[in-house]
Amino acid sequence: MILPFRAALTATLLTLALPACAQKAPTPAAAHQADPALWVVKDKDTTIYLFGTIHVLRPGLTWFDQAVKTAFDRSGEVVLELILPDQQVMQGLVMATGVAAPGTPPLAQQLPADKRVAYAKAVTDLGLPANGLDTFKPWLAATQLSIAPLSKLGYDASNGPEQVITAAANAGHKQLIGLETAQQQLGYFASLSDRAQVQFLVSTLDELPTAAATMETMVDDWAKGKPEALADEMNDSLKDSPEVKQVLLVNRNKHWAGWIENRLRTPGTVFIAVGAGHLAGGDSVLAQLAKDGVKAARVKY
Repeated sequence: MILPFRAALTATLLTLALPACAQKAPTPAAAHQADPALWVVKDKDTTIYLFGTIHVLRPGLTWFDQAVKTAFDRSGEVVLELILPDQQVMQGLVMATGVAAPGTPPLAQQLPADKRVAYAKAVTDLGLPANGLDTFKPWLAATQLSIAPLSKLGYDASNGPEQVITAAANAGHKQLIGLETAQQQLGYFASLSDRAQVQFLVSTLDELPTAAATMETMVDDWAKGKPEALADEMNDSLKDSPEVKQVLLVNRNKHWAGWIENRLRTPGTVFIAVGAGHLAGGDSVLAQLAKDGVKAARVKY
């Protein structure tokens, strides 16, 4: 089954832009040094740094220093998965892509009978009535149910690398570029077949009880600079859903590798930050670059 905390939260930045149904103030944490993985691609007049992120973090984790900060400071151009639109624009996009058409059976009825009690509990745990998400398409309900427990555990996008990097880029008057748009990222989920979307929601329900442990493992792998371990988690979660893997991971990685190869034709120094799950494993951006004869070297620090 698809494991949403491993797949969705590392495969796409979309979840950061969606309004979570429940929020809680982050719990303060002791300061802790993280050394996440960083790579560099070079030719004679172009340098491109590739940094893998975890989109939501708890406060207290120190990572924007040492080699990562040096690479960022050297770069005149900063590239993220997407540049988030304002909330009003995002709300309109969500309504257009994530709300079911009139006449669609309530979401609970689309689920297998043995998952309906768990679904109702998950929704009411958000402080909503049991039918509170029933007008959503399954993918949107799944992302909402994925976000809420992480918020309760103190994970927040405001502590995530994307927002930290965006603020630093704006303060340094660096050019900010998005590899994708919010409409594109929403479209990836909306393009999934009905069967894949329902499976995605079922898997979300199955994983809710272990959300804390799953997220802690992912963040620990990231903080210790173990992208291969993180990729193994993610790839294992996607092996039973080739459709989701193709849409959320493989196709996007190929597109991003092509962007990097094209960017190498223009002189300059670029800092790219994308979900860490995209930068390790057999279908990763780095693997695609290698297939095309472009070598990425791990930055040691």
